[in-house]
Amino acid sequence: MSRAVNQAVNPGPKSAMVLAAGLGTRLRPVTDYLPKPLIEVGGRPLIDHAIDRLASAGVERVVVNLHYKADLIASRLAERGHPHIELSREEKLLETGGGVKHALPLLDDSFFVVNSDILWLDGVTSALSRLARGFDPQRMDALLLLQRTTGAVGYDGIGDYFLDPPGTPRRRREREVAPYIFAGLQILHRRLFAGVDDTVFSLKRLYDRAEDAGRLGAIIHDGEWFHVGTPEGLDATRARLAELRIER
Repeated sequence: MSRAVNQAVNPGPKSAMVLAAGLGTRLRPVTDYLPKPLIEVGGRPLIDHAIDRLASAGVERVVVNLHYKADLIASRLAERGHPHIELSREEKLLETGGGVKHALPLLDDSFFVVNSDILWLDGVTSALSRLARGFDPQRMDALLLLQRTTGAVGYDGIGDYFLDPPGTPRRRREREVAPYIFAGLQILHRRLFAGVDDTVFSLKRLYDRAEDAGRLGAIIHDGEWFHVGTPEGLDATRARLAELRIER
């Protein structure tokens, strides 16, 4: 069966996870009283931006992991009618990889994962739709959305990845400066977690394993992207949205 036919039969994941358990320490003092996923930009809390876009991409079930100020986030999510939302509460922080592993029973074989401290504006085509079209479960365990560091609003780091001419990603090594940052959007397959016994670990560990096996893919975001993980990033994001005349 051709790849095009496969995509027509399976247009994209129907389940997703939004990572919302973090402490948001870099955003203090704002996060002393408000969890990061509930910070408003563009007239909506960050977590609603993420879930709205997932729903528009055809996702029917969203799992949200909770830890810090969990009840505040749960109360906000209870106001939503669509898509169906399930909560994955963490008594202790499990980090990104541990959080997803803990929630695997609530997710399908392939699923979106979205960070709750980023915001993106789509280019010509929805970023989530582009990920869905680009993900080939026969040859990939993970497909990452990457953003050029030069165009990332609110980001001042040294990047995460290089891409070779065919588009294969390689995570930067120590003392390297990379041109692309992981944009916080991805599709994962549950086989990525096979054989992992740890309960607390970062997804980076699994990206490296997939990279070593030749089963890590990446595409480049073609719209705008905002990092809202620091007060400076939050201010820069709001300023840029004001320029675009998007409600703060």
